[in-house]
Amino acid sequence: MGVTRKVAALGAATALLAGGMLVATPAVAAPAAACTGDQLSATGADRTDSERVRFTVVNEGPTCELRGFPTVALSGQGSPDRNKPLRVIPRGEARPVVLAHGGSASTLLTFTPVLGEADGYCASGADPTVAPSLVVGVGRMGFQVAPSDGGRFALCGDTVRATAFRPA
Repeated sequence: MGVTRKVAALGAATALLAGGMLVATPAVAAPAAACTGDQLSATGADRTDSERVRFTVVNEGPTCELRGFPTVALSGQGSPDRNKPLRVIPRGEARPVVLAHGGSASTLLTFTPVLGEADGYCASGADPTVAPSLVVGVGRMGFQVAPSDGGRFALCGDTVRATAFRPA
C-alpha cells in the first residue's frame, strides 16, 4: 500500500471514529511579528508620583507583539552625545503583549529619588542628575519624552527600575 493510500485510509478511519463526520483540527494562528518603532507612537511620560513615570506606546500599524523591557537614557542636555544612558533593572517577568491596531502597552519606570527641597541631595552623597527629557527605547527606536507635568526628571545614581511592558 502506498503512502498516499495509507493516509487516505487513516483519514477514513478517523472519520468513522468521529461518528461519520470529518473532524478538522483547529488552525494554529501564526505568531504576530515583533513591534517596530516606526509603527509605535509614544503618548508621553506620566508621573504617578515623585519617583515613578508611566511610559505608554500605541500601535499604529498591523497587529504586533511587544516583549521585554525598555532602554532608558536622560536627554535634552543640548546635544545627543550628552545623553546619559541609565542601567535598567528589570522588575517582573517579561511576557509577550500582542497589540492590535490602536492597542497600547506601558512600562513603569522608577528612579532613585532626589531628597529635600529646591536643589535637593542624594542619600548616597552624590550630586543629583536633572534632565528635561528621557529617551525610552522600544522596538529598536528611541522616543524622546518630557514629563507630563512640564517639570524635569531628577534622580540619584545611574539606574532605573522598569517593569516589563503590559497592556495599558
